[in-house]
Amino acid sequence: MQSLKNNFEFWKRRKITRRYALFTLGYSLVLSTTLFSCSSAQNNTQQQPDSSKVVSNTTNKVFRISRSKQLTALAVLEQKHILEKRLEPLGYKVEWPEFAAGPQALEALNAGGLDIALTAESPPIFSQAAGASLVYLAANSPDGKSISLLVPTNSQIKRVSDLKGKKIASQKASIGHYLIVRALEREGLKLSDIQSVFLPPPDANVAFSQGKVDAWFIWEPFVTRNVQQKVGRVLTDGGNGLRDSNNYYSTTRKFYQENQEAIKVFLEELQKAQNWAKNNPKELAQLLAPATQLDPATLEVMHSKYDFTLVPITDKIIDKQQGIAEKWYSLGLIPKKVNVREDFLTPEQYAQITPQEVLAKKQ
Repeated sequence: MQSLKNNFEFWKRRKITRRYALFTLGYSLVLSTTLFSCSSAQNNTQQQPDSSKVVSNTTNKVFRISRSKQLTALAVLEQKHILEKRLEPLGYKVEWPEFAAGPQALEALNAGGLDIALTAESPPIFSQAAGASLVYLAANSPDGKSISLLVPTNSQIKRVSDLKGKKIASQKASIGHYLIVRALEREGLKLSDIQSVFLPPPDANVAFSQGKVDAWFIWEPFVTRNVQQKVGRVLTDGGNGLRDSNNYYSTTRKFYQENQEAIKVFLEELQKAQNWAKNNPKELAQLLAPATQLDPATLEVMHSKYDFTLVPITDKIIDKQQGIAEKWYSLGLIPKKVNVREDFLTPEQYAQITPQEVLAKKQ
């Protein structure tokens, strides 16, 4: 009897053990599945980028425009933060890097350190001749009177023809360089009849003030500052037909292709700023006085030399630019012939980005 009881207790314990084993196995499977699922979910969470961060990264683009030395309508955009307000909804941050002159700005453009450059006619040509790919986005008024040929106040030089054999400073490949050629040709002289001294504006300013050069073709605000300080006087300027070319806003082909909507906004706001600057000279001078550290009265004198006008790009403008390219090639100052038309857009492409008010001037 006792043996039967013992056998019963044995099989009872064995049944419980088997049931417990089955329960334990089932629980382990569930637990393992749960842990695996949690682990997978956690891994997926770590692998999937945060959607808010993705948006932030894709919308944090930079729109870099060369600073205008605070004297053109670009300065209005910068000081009023107009572009920041317009381009922020499109995901752009606006920056205003500064360069000594147009050639340096286009070097930065070609190197990927700048997106929009404002230069005279010659820097893009030299850049094209060096193999850079750029796009002429818009043309601006010549503003010839804002570029002047300075000589020292006590200089015996009275006319351009007196410069034969003299040292004339300019930024190489700049509007000053080009106008030296133009001014000399008017007097029947050649570039080889003078000693060209190529210096960026800050260095040329020092050389001129120390009497190390006999003349200097330069733009504002250097002109007015030197005249006010009685360091120099104006021998001639780019007015009276001496300047026959335009200023240009340019970019890289890649930036144009990828940012046309932002470029259109930029040109729209630029045109508005041009109109405001032209119609509000006193307010313009007051706005820019702190940035330039010049008094408003002086700024009004300088600004009177600017037309503040965007002009439509036409075949006439392109042909003029081609003629200048051929001039530089004939003088041996660029290494190869340049077909400037390759870097101008088609009329249809200009129509997509140019303000209607500017396009209407073609008619």
